[in-house]
Amino acid sequence: MQDPQQDTEWNDALRKHGIIGEREATAEELTSAAAETTLSEAAARVQIREGPAATADNTLDELDLLLDDVAEDDEEEARQRYREKRIAELKAEAALPQFGEVINITATEYVREVNEAGEGVWAVLLLYNTALPACRRLQQIIAVLACKHPGTKFVQSVGANCIPNYPDRNLPTVFIYHEGELMTQYVGPKIFGGESMGVKDVEWALAQQKALTTDLEADPKAKGVNHVNPIGITLSESSRRVLSKDRAKGRKNSEDEDSDDD
Repeated sequence: MQDPQQDTEWNDALRKHGIIGEREATAEELTSAAAETTLSEAAARVQIREGPAATADNTLDELDLLLDDVAEDDEEEARQRYREKRIAELKAEAALPQFGEVINITATEYVREVNEAGEGVWAVLLLYNTALPACRRLQQIIAVLACKHPGTKFVQSVGANCIPNYPDRNLPTVFIYHEGELMTQYVGPKIFGGESMGVKDVEWALAQQKALTTDLEADPKAKGVNHVNPIGITLSESSRRVLSKDRAKGRKNSEDEDSDDD
């Protein structure tokens, strides 16, 4: 007797007349059908993104190529968003007053050049002593940054001249102001990496405080310490009083000069 599971013309005739049941699919046929279903589903998912080009007739290699195209499109969209963001930042920076160099100031010029820098202006003030290597290094760096970021106002002053009796152990000191308000301060010889600091180290730190914009994507010294201090906990109380007194004195001198002009 013939095996009813065999695929023969005789068995087909018997099935047609209902004498024997339908032939059961073999394990090989079931595996092949499952593979075709998986391929079809994958093609359908890609088709949602790519359109009619992706069909169940695509080979696995072709589907891989389509998926690669999807990934490349995502990367291109990300690059385009970044370009648009940078263009917007550059336009905003170009709309600000342009400085482009480091301005040397005295205590009496402090108020005019820093506290009254203007609306939207970020000002970076360096207190230094040229006898200290870290100060000399930082002076060189901010000269570079002043040219590179003309929308940020960079000013510097001898520490003891700006704040009487200001200790050398606190130098260099960097104050960051926005629209005349003190936002952040860096104090001491180890800021930005000390004598080994580089332009990128300082640029990254200032960018984190929003004093300027940068193309840098990561901290050049990710494991280093920038020694940034919240406002009000670094300067001694006496130094803060002296600084406040000098501001008031500078403001009074500025008012007197305006009266003389009248």
